[in-house]
Amino acid sequence: MKMKKILSTLALALALSVTLTACGTGTTVTTAAAAAATTKAAGAAETTAAAAAAETTAAAAATIAAKDIYIPVISKGLQHQFWQVVKKGADAAAAKYGITITFEGPASESEIAAQVTMLDSAIAKKPSAICLAALSTDSVMDQLNKCLASKIPVIGFDSGVPGAPEGSIYANASTDNTAAGALAATSMFPALEAQIKAATVAAPVRIAVLSQDATSESVKGRTKGFIDKMIELVKGAGIADIAVVGHDMYKNDVAEKSAAVVIDVAVSATTAAADLATSASALLNKSPIAIYGSNESAANGILDATNEGADLGAIVAVGFDAGIRQKTAVAAGYFLGSITQDPYNIGYQAVELAYKAVIGEAVANVDTGAKFYTAANMNDASIKDLVYD
Repeated sequence: MKMKKILSTLALALALSVTLTACGTGTTVTTAAAAAATTKAAGAAETTAAAAAAETTAAAAATIAAKDIYIPVISKGLQHQFWQVVKKGADAAAAKYGITITFEGPASESEIAAQVTMLDSAIAKKPSAICLAALSTDSVMDQLNKCLASKIPVIGFDSGVPGAPEGSIYANASTDNTAAGALAATSMFPALEAQIKAATVAAPVRIAVLSQDATSESVKGRTKGFIDKMIELVKGAGIADIAVVGHDMYKNDVAEKSAAVVIDVAVSATTAAADLATSASALLNKSPIAIYGSNESAANGILDATNEGADLGAIVAVGFDAGIRQKTAVAAGYFLGSITQDPYNIGYQAVELAYKAVIGEAVANVDTGAKFYTAANMNDASIKDLVYD
C-alpha cells in the first residue's frame, strides 16, 4: 500500500514536469494543464448534467404537487355575466396547471357579510392560496392578517384588495379602475365639447354619473377616475367653474349655482335593479347632456329607465362592462359606447399568479387592461373577445 502511494506521487510529479511541444506550432502545453482542462470539462459536464437533473426533478415535483394544490377563488358576486366570464378564465388556468379551484361569490355585490363568511370558510380549509376580489377591504382585514400569519398567498383580482395589510397580497390581476374611468371621460368628451364650451353660469350644462354603490373599490375608482378626468378636460376647454354635486364621497366645494358645468353623482340605495333604475331616472329628470354608468348594473339601470336606451334622445350615454343589453344599446347607437375590461384574462391571470406563488415563483401585479368599444369597433378582433354577452 505504501509503495503504491510513493509510485503514484512520483508519477504525478513526472507528469507535472513533462511538457509536450505541438508539432510545427511552437506552442507548449504541459500535461498538467491538459489534465486540468480535461478535469474542468468533465466538471462542467457533470454540473450541466446535475442542473438538468435538478430541473427535471423540480419539474416533476411541481407536477406532483399541483395535484394537491387547492385555490378558492372568491369573487364579488355571481349575478353579473362579467363574473361568469371571469370564472371561465379561472377554470382555464386551473386546467392548464392541473390544480383544483372553487369559484364562489355572494348573490349580489352588496352582500359584504356573505363574502366575509365565504372567506372564513375558505381559510378554514387551509388552501394553498386564495384569489380574492374584495367588496370591502376593511371588512376582511382580520382574515387577511390570518392569511399573512399562516403564509397563505392571497392574489387580488378585478379591483384587487387596496389598503390590505402589508405583505398579505402577493400580487393583483386587476384593471386599473381609475384609468378605466378616465378612459370613459376621454371617450365621451369629444361628443360634449361644443356644448361645454358654450356653457355659462347662467346657462350651465349637466353631466350625470350613476354608481351602484359607494363601497366597492372598483366602482369608486371608476367613478372618481371619470370625474377627475372630466374636470381636467372641461378646464382644458376653458371652463373654470365646475361643481361636483350629489353623493358626499365625490362632491367638491364649488356651489352648483356658481358653476357653468355640473357633474351630478348618484349612488343607488341598493344594487337591486329597481333602485338603480330609480336613481337613473332621478338623474335624467334634471336634463343632463350626458350620463355615465360605472358598471354593468348601473348601465342596465340607465337602460331600464330609458326603454333600453331608446328614450335617451340627444343625451350622450357611456357605460361600463358589457352584457347583451349594453351591447345591444351600443350597436343601436343609443349608447355612444362602453368601457370593457378583460374578464377572461382577469380570471386566468389571478389563478396563474396564485399557482406561481404557491410553487415559490416571484409574482408581480398584472394590469389586465380596458378598452372603449363602440358600434364601429365592437366586432374588431381586438375588442370582440372582451365584450361578453
